[in-house]
Amino acid sequence: MHEPQACLSVVIPCYNERDTVATVVERVLASPWTAEVILVDDGSTDGTQDVLAGLAGRDPRLQVLLQPRNRGKGAALRRGFAEATAPYVIVQDADLEYDPGEYGVLVQPLLSGDADVVFGSRFISSRPHRVLYWWHAVGNRALTALSNTFTNLNLTDMETCYKVFRRDVIHAIHLEEDGFGCEPEITAKVAARPGCRVYEVGISYRGRTYADGKKIGWRDGVWAVWCILKYSPVAVRLRRVPRAGRRDPSSSGAAVLDVTAPGAQRANGARANRADTGGRRTDGARGERRR
Repeated sequence: MHEPQACLSVVIPCYNERDTVATVVERVLASPWTAEVILVDDGSTDGTQDVLAGLAGRDPRLQVLLQPRNRGKGAALRRGFAEATAPYVIVQDADLEYDPGEYGVLVQPLLSGDADVVFGSRFISSRPHRVLYWWHAVGNRALTALSNTFTNLNLTDMETCYKVFRRDVIHAIHLEEDGFGCEPEITAKVAARPGCRVYEVGISYRGRTYADGKKIGWRDGVWAVWCILKYSPVAVRLRRVPRAGRRDPSSSGAAVLDVTAPGAQRANGARANRADTGGRRTDGARGERRR
């Protein structure tokens, strides 16, 4: 077991968490593993930003970033990851469902040199776990199973908030999803990195109800399925295959003719003939049309 050391950049995406954010920040800063805290407020409208204004300046390790409008968890993480400077980067929700007191358990495989990424699993732990929604548990396991099918990982909790990365690993990942679809996207892109070593450790979970402010819903589950498919290795390969008549993103919108497509050689020859004659029809062409 490695002794505590300040090695974590803690990225906290936050949206309308007025009642819990101050407590979360206090607990994160109290951890001996915390080197810096990057809190990204995603356009809160419930007074969260007033709470954050009161926290600013209390600890030099705390950096508060304000998004101009609500864009989603993925957008907030993208901004927070870009600011991270510590050797390892962890995601921390602002709602008290995950315990910062468990950072030491999460970083051990990284510090030992065994892992490049660590997932904190809510389903393989003997730690306290609040009993809540049956269908949420079923949905989480189904999404994880579908994700594993395409990534060939054997995770038990793909949707977990607690993901810890070596900083160079997360900085190399281009995060595209703005919302909760960032979870399957990150997982797929981690799995696609050659030689990337992924570990899981068990964590506790203090789930909250919708009355407490839980935000994720069934629509997010449907979108997660789409993201699992979209970022799967098969889909990525298909998007890279050139197609006849595809548009060149670097051009002004003109279609690019695939020279391997049927008729391409005839079309190329016709263009060359027009270029040689300045775009005018040849006498032979005029004669042909007269006949």
